[in-house]
Amino acid sequence: MTEETKSLNFIEHIIEEDLANGMAKDTLRFRFPPEPNGYLHIGHTKAIGISFGLGEKYNAPVNLRFDDTNPAKEEQEYVDAIKRDIAWLGYQWANECYSSDYFQQLYDWTIQLIKDGKAYVDSQSSEAMAEQKGTPTQVGTNSPYRNRTVEENLELFQGMKDGKFEAGTHVLRAKIDMEDPNMLMRDPLMYRILFAHHHRTGNDWCIYPMYDWTHGESDYIEQISHSLCSLEFKPHRKLYDWFKEQIYDYNKTEYPLLPKQREFARLNLSYTIMSKRKLLKLVEEKLVSGWDDPRMPTISGLRRRGYTPNAIKKFVETVGVAKRENVIDVSLLEFCIREDLNKTANRVMAVLNPVKLIITNYPEGKVELLDAENNPEDENAGSHKVPFSRELYIEKEDFKEDAGSKYFRLTLGKEVRLKNAYIIKGENVVKDADGNITEIHCTYDVDSLSGSGTEASVRKVKGTLHWVSIAHAVQAEVRVYDRLFSDEAPDSHKDKDFMEFVNPNSLTIVNAFVEPYLKEAKVGDRFQFQRLGYFCVDKDTTAEKLIFNKTVGLRDTWAKIKPKLQENQAKPQQKQQHQRPPIEEIKQLGKKYTNLPEEKQQIAKEKIQALAENVPYEDLEPLFATAAKKSGTRIAAMITLGVLLKNGQERNGNINEFIEKALDDKNELLVAEAKQL
Repeated sequence: MTEETKSLNFIEHIIEEDLANGMAKDTLRFRFPPEPNGYLHIGHTKAIGISFGLGEKYNAPVNLRFDDTNPAKEEQEYVDAIKRDIAWLGYQWANECYSSDYFQQLYDWTIQLIKDGKAYVDSQSSEAMAEQKGTPTQVGTNSPYRNRTVEENLELFQGMKDGKFEAGTHVLRAKIDMEDPNMLMRDPLMYRILFAHHHRTGNDWCIYPMYDWTHGESDYIEQISHSLCSLEFKPHRKLYDWFKEQIYDYNKTEYPLLPKQREFARLNLSYTIMSKRKLLKLVEEKLVSGWDDPRMPTISGLRRRGYTPNAIKKFVETVGVAKRENVIDVSLLEFCIREDLNKTANRVMAVLNPVKLIITNYPEGKVELLDAENNPEDENAGSHKVPFSRELYIEKEDFKEDAGSKYFRLTLGKEVRLKNAYIIKGENVVKDADGNITEIHCTYDVDSLSGSGTEASVRKVKGTLHWVSIAHAVQAEVRVYDRLFSDEAPDSHKDKDFMEFVNPNSLTIVNAFVEPYLKEAKVGDRFQFQRLGYFCVDKDTTAEKLIFNKTVGLRDTWAKIKPKLQENQAKPQQKQQHQRPPIEEIKQLGKKYTNLPEEKQQIAKEKIQALAENVPYEDLEPLFATAAKKSGTRIAAMITLGVLLKNGQERNGNINEFIEKALDDKNELLVAEAKQL
């Protein structure tokens, strides 16, 4: 197995196999098919990344197709927002398509299906049809209208199209099999009557095709080679195939290629909801300011908060393409933006919770313009000037009147360095009538200016503080965000509504002071406020008022808070350990496996099987190439593979090759595990 083969995800393996089996590379075509009934969210970025990523990898066209079959919920606003988000991510679609463009073709094919006895008009209530559908363990029963004549079906369907009947009086159903084990195959709906204005076709139609009928046939019309969708559509694949096989004979000369549907695990994120319906509820009930509220998981919300396309793409790449559903910790997304902004964001100073600091031995009226490096990670980023004067603001949290030996910020009698400036020493404080500190008086070492080259300038002190000059400070509103939900899985509780978990403290507005360099900042500009985090200029900014959104902190503060919230569930003496990825734990267990006594081998095997429940196939496959002498690692990989196959992982050439090689191995334990597969 080559390194290139090992790095392929399972979808790429499918495509490579198709190409090896004779599919022409120039027939590869992909699509991203959003429904324009809401804004795209972080979950969609995985589907976007997969389809457009494949387009880039294989130099193949990718269509942006709007599945606009439900006019009651779809709006042009959503179409425009979706296009804007995809373009912002850096992707370019080959064709902008709409399912509504195919309404006439779908209707014509439907007429042919009726004539061929493969579709009929049903005039029952929705309740009656649902009752006849049966259950997963009980077959359905035929509709009393199932055997209507072709002529009657054609007449009724024409009447539906002409608006002669009220909504709900008739539907058109495919005639398949009411006893099929897959309930989706039990005479599914193809059309319903709906008197609603469509954002593209206006009032031309009063019958609208159902998603399952429209989706696959739109793929077919566009000659999509690989129709990629999330796992919830796997049960739909049989119906997808049935529809395309019925119409293939009608147009196989014009449309020779039959699309292939394949499914991948959707992206689920902790402390987040991905339902557009539920996100819409947050907007409608004004718990957020709109779809682009920086607390929202929408792409537009992330953009406004300060996230970058690179960070989101890196996140999607890190998550990978898997076949099993899992929940990704939101801290991984935050890690990706933190890493990206560390390389690109200019460093500036801002004080969010100010207290006045006076350097008593600094000349009154004197102002120095000090050099501040823009970004130590980028040698080409340059520097800017920051004014320094006798009176400054520092953070209240950066001073304690009485502090212990482990407190390295400012206190009386101790020294700290002011960033880019001088070393100062706390001397005394001024308090108001209530005992609150209103001023901190310090002295400075006149020879200690950073970068001046003097002996004092390189003197080491343990603390460095950020600051702004009061005379030059610019007032700014800073919006500090916390998680929108206080629960890790807010929509997973059967007995509670997700709205109960909305965090009432998800937004704090702070009146801050920033250095004058930021007066020229433009909407969307991103900065690191030194020692505080990464911030972005919000679109509400005006010439008179600067507004910043906090993108993410410099460190994962939630990692410290979360254990405290869960401490009642944890064992009192249990120490918190850094969790390695499950595949790394499995490799460690494998290294020792062959040296363990039989009893402990069984315990290790059970641990491997438990860990394997959370291992995606892409993490496991590289272990197939483990050297022959590392029998324990290969045994652990085989045990893990057994769990993945049991959970629905499809066999491929690499899996079969790994098993076959193991069967010929000298290690009896490895052979025994391989025989079970």
